[in-house]
Amino acid sequence: MPWHSDLALSRRLERAEATANARFVEARALVFPGCGAGWIEVAGAYAMFDGPDSPCTQTFALGLFEMPLPEDMDRIESFFEERGAAVFHEVSPLADRRILSLMTARGYSPFELSNVLCLPLEEEILLAPDKSVSVCLVEDGEREIWARAAAEGWSDHAEVSGLLPGVMRVMCARRDNFTFLARIEGHPVAAASLAIHERVALLAGASTIPEWRRRGAQLALLEARLSHARQSGCDVAMIAAEPGSATQRNVERLGFRLAYTRIKWGRELN
Repeated sequence: MPWHSDLALSRRLERAEATANARFVEARALVFPGCGAGWIEVAGAYAMFDGPDSPCTQTFALGLFEMPLPEDMDRIESFFEERGAAVFHEVSPLADRRILSLMTARGYSPFELSNVLCLPLEEEILLAPDKSVSVCLVEDGEREIWARAAAEGWSDHAEVSGLLPGVMRVMCARRDNFTFLARIEGHPVAAASLAIHERVALLAGASTIPEWRRRGAQLALLEARLSHARQSGCDVAMIAAEPGSATQRNVERLGFRLAYTRIKWGRELN
């Protein structure tokens, strides 16, 4: 069945990512009760606070379901500023066009782009990963093993290394998403996650321990997650990637198509 990069698709994809992040924030609040993590819905957008330095601290789908009124923007901005956080909005190009002038009028600047890619799941995806890589859906008894592998995979990314211990504790506490672990010769080498919302499969959290890279672990994890998503009734998979990144190139080779490019807007605290 043909599909198009239109408003309906963007609403599905953005709501799936927003919901996954909201569930993460809820888990953070349970694991760290005094951290102040939480989220609100305003004019169809999800505004979430996961700590002042967390990449989850932003809005999703602003202007996509309805155009926010000035009082809506006041409420959103107060939500972040009262918690000591800068205000960030990741905006779909399918949002109401007036959102662009609203951003500049309220003192925001664009500073980041992200590509949203998706793949229809009507037919089984056969990727032929390396047979030396085994992948399993992580059960409760292996969550700590998964967390250690995921943390090692991200350990060479200085911009997130300080957040990893807390993130891994939250991920281990979540029960609303699916985590996958890849092994080579019995060694845990790579990790990834999958969240599902209304038949949309969100692929995220993929990392490989540096010395085990280029051994096919991520391809095997991708096939396992797509297969699980299809068996769970999903009709589309999505992933967000930096434009021109290795992640984008890898998934495009497997049939993912660019749906649209988002702009991230930011405004620092006064």
